[in-house]
Amino acid sequence: MPSPADSLPVTANYEQLDLRYDRHHEALWYRLKPANRPCFNRTLLKELRRFQMDVTRVNAEALAAGEPLPVRYTVLASGLPGVFNLGGDLALFSELIRGGDRQRLLEYATACIDVLYPNAVGFDQPVTTISLVQGDALAGGFEAAISSHVVIAERQARFGLPEVLFNLIPGMGAYTFLSRRVSPEVAEGLILSGDMVCAERMHELGLVDMVVDPGRGEEGLAHYLAQHHKRCNAHAALRQVRQAVNPITYEELIAVTTIWVDAALQLRDRDLRVISRIVAAQDRSLRREARQATA
Repeated sequence: MPSPADSLPVTANYEQLDLRYDRHHEALWYRLKPANRPCFNRTLLKELRRFQMDVTRVNAEALAAGEPLPVRYTVLASGLPGVFNLGGDLALFSELIRGGDRQRLLEYATACIDVLYPNAVGFDQPVTTISLVQGDALAGGFEAAISSHVVIAERQARFGLPEVLFNLIPGMGAYTFLSRRVSPEVAEGLILSGDMVCAERMHELGLVDMVVDPGRGEEGLAHYLAQHHKRCNAHAALRQVRQAVNPITYEELIAVTTIWVDAALQLRDRDLRVISRIVAAQDRSLRREARQATA
């Protein structure tokens, strides 16, 4: 199990991230604890970027000194029962779209890319990024999960890209990450259906690497680390080869998210009303789960 925060190789002063360090496997966990709704609010995005810069710095210092990397694995997980992450800040989206504020919408979208890209390329270091999904991963939460090199999901977890329900498509990496793992037809089918997909089906598609029983996610991750840690150099080299042959580039992600911003600004009132209903439904679900957790 991860050790207490006092042994972390990076700073721990985060409001919306809970960090733990598994020194034995050089695995640094970071659990999302967003304020209010479980989405990527602007504060959480800033903290995620600072966390990534911390990881990059401590590893670079170790490499420069000829020492072993303190962080060979990062583990993205959620601190909220039943929810991995519900994606972008829909309330903010609606406000900026209604106001025609392209600049702020692009700034938010770029902040998302600035977090997803380093995760997708392992900080340009021999680092394996892992997502542990133990609840719903929707929209940007789906994108964040599959931006990792390895995805481990508990059986009850659900994945979905619901943007088409309000006449939009995901724009923070979904097509890029999907197209590196599945055919364009499958990628576009997932994007345009808006359907919720179970963990087993995601595994069949090759988008989830391991499915474990409910409540066994950390155990499954420990098994993965035990099996792969002794060959971490080989796995890191293979990912470097994959990136060289079929690269994920920052420029591609920014180009796609710019298209998304311009498409979002074309949404009409009826589309924005759907967004409002989704936000209200999510809030009701979260309140219900909170009551059940305290009952």
